[in-house]
Amino acid sequence: MPWWPAGFARTPAARAFEIAVGAVLTQNTNWRNVERAMANLERDQALDTAVVRALPDETLAELIRPSGFYRIKTGRLKALATAWEEAGGYPALADWDTATLRGWLLGIHGVGRETADDILLYGFARPVWVIDAYTRRLIGRLGFEEQLAALPYDELAARLLANTVDATAERLAAWHGLIVEHAKAHCRVKPTCADCPLQDRCAHGRAELL
Repeated sequence: MPWWPAGFARTPAARAFEIAVGAVLTQNTNWRNVERAMANLERDQALDTAVVRALPDETLAELIRPSGFYRIKTGRLKALATAWEEAGGYPALADWDTATLRGWLLGIHGVGRETADDILLYGFARPVWVIDAYTRRLIGRLGFEEQLAALPYDELAARLLANTVDATAERLAAWHGLIVEHAKAHCRVKPTCADCPLQDRCAHGRAELL
């Protein structure tokens, strides 16, 4: 799967859990901070459900401290690891249909829609749209139909999926990665339209030229 950095895992099962951990840790922080926390977990061989469950809360919190909100995220990682093991681990989860798997993820403490869809798309290669602030910002500025960017999460995700050509997981992962990187480089909260490659196709960018 393109874009999502999961550099420690060597098997699909380990990669899926690493992605799930990263998806939880990236809540309310940037990926640079997550990388530091993930490196700590890898150093202590803690990118593993059994290890996460067994670690004292204080030890786990210290490992993930760079990600911020580390006490809250400690509880969320414990809940994730427990649910993961009790469900039968990756082999069992990978056999579930997407709707069932998403519903299960949303039932885990601290896993919201965006986090669940990150895990579905990058960890389990399921064709879903991840709706984040970057996606809403880009859609709002490009000039799509009025209020599209403000739709509730699930409605917007369904609309985008229905209108995506060749909506494979690989293609959707690439789209999501491109949106994030474009938003970081150009479509920021205060956009840099002058050198944006989409300026001539973007309602906001064209307005900046006037």
